[in-house]
Amino acid sequence: MTHDQTVSVGEDQRRGQVRDRYRTIATRNGTPPAASTSSGCCGAGASGSCCGDQAISIQLGYSAEELASLPDGANLGLGCGNPTALLSLNPGDRVVDLGSGAGIDCFLAARKVGAQGRVIGVDMTPEMIAKARENARQGGYANVEFRLGEIEHLPVADASVDVVVSNCVINLAPEKGPVYREAFRVLRPGGRFVVSDVVATRPITQQEREDPALWSSCSSGALEAEQVERLLRSAGFEQVDIDLPGPPAAPSSLGGPAALGVVSAYIRAIKPT
Repeated sequence: MTHDQTVSVGEDQRRGQVRDRYRTIATRNGTPPAASTSSGCCGAGASGSCCGDQAISIQLGYSAEELASLPDGANLGLGCGNPTALLSLNPGDRVVDLGSGAGIDCFLAARKVGAQGRVIGVDMTPEMIAKARENARQGGYANVEFRLGEIEHLPVADASVDVVVSNCVINLAPEKGPVYREAFRVLRPGGRFVVSDVVATRPITQQEREDPALWSSCSSGALEAEQVERLLRSAGFEQVDIDLPGPPAAPSSLGGPAALGVVSAYIRAIKPT
């Protein structure tokens, strides 16, 4: 197996499995498919269905004020942290959100960058794009746009943004190397990569990686921290920092990410000037 964690499931098949899950979530207004709620959708801290649960969103780092400011339906509870809380965004900054879902992090970033700034959300699921665009319309977010596309092939110009964020999405990509290279490409020199994602703390078996339910619920697609750092540095990033929580819980009697030793982490890196 390569350091990109290529598995025998084809890339198109893998993307299709993920797209199907998130299409269902979008059209059910945040409710995950019944068969997969036990896997969780908010990373290692989740147990059972977490989608749209404000208490869990607060545990993940969102404030009650932030959540109250959002359009209805923007918070589907699909993250594993709050990457916008780590950022000192400036008025006029341009931001790209990889796998933007219904738009929660785009809308929070938009408040910080102001009317002179711009936030672009990219998602590969048409139903999520439609939902996010409607949320933007309802909330009057003139400085936010949503583009249909894959995070391995961003519909964004070279060196055109100041910040790349993402929330529990990169683990879903069949290969992570192209995602990091695309993030590097679209960032301006000195641009920041600030991501919340799940990271594996112990090896994940080939069988677990090929389980579509485990992969598409943000579990078995996770890489170990040293693999993530190696891929980021290979893409050209510097000052890579991966902030892991304490030791993972024992796997006995746990489901979803925790059973695999997968934990939420904040990942930061800089494109050199």
